Amino acid sequence: MAFVLSLLMALVLVSYGPGGSLGCVLSQNHVLIGRKNLRLLGQMRRLSPRFCLQDRKDFAFPQEMVEGGQLQEAQAISVLHEMLQQSFNLFHTERSSAAWNTTLLEQLRTGLHQQLDDLDACLGQVMGEEDSALGRTGPTLALKRYFQGIHVYLKEKEYSDCAWETVRVEIMRSLSSSVSLQERLRMMDGDLSSP
Repeated sequence: MAFVLSLLMALVLVSYGPGGSLGCVLSQNHVLIGRKNLRLLGQMRRLSPRFCLQDRKDFAFPQEMVEGGQLQEAQAISVLHEMLQQSFNLFHTERSSAAWNTTLLEQLRTGLHQQLDDLDACLGQVMGEEDSALGRTGPTLALKRYFQGIHVYLKEKEYSDCAWETVRVEIMRSLSSSVSLQERLRMMDGDLSSP
């Protein structure tokens, strides 16, 4: 929850800075797909998280990297894209196919892919050639490291059911943050009336 508030605060600061409006507008459908992805992750639960308390881990979400006022609009889109891309990659592995209900997993993959397609267009609009390094620095790099830690954790736990359940809960938190971020981006652009 603290991460969500941090992201929202950073985006509020961005919206009042120079060029406060993003170069792209996220559709309401984009946000609805994000909410659907959260519901799908909730439905994918196979074990009670209480059963897996011994496998809990703090994955150290890079909150401090995105809460400062230095976050630029292109970085906000880049952060959102990275969260969705890394989540897609995580659930698009052979190991994840063995761990989850195939139908729900495929629906989740499709939803994440749709959101990534939308954001690819946004990245092109808000990032010039000089901004191409954003994916290798700052908050985006921190997110890559965060997800790398999740991959290492799964490997160390030998992709156990409890390890996957712990990761599912963690990704729900990340995707919840991404939905809040998407809604905030739409509000900043004043596109609340479009479908």
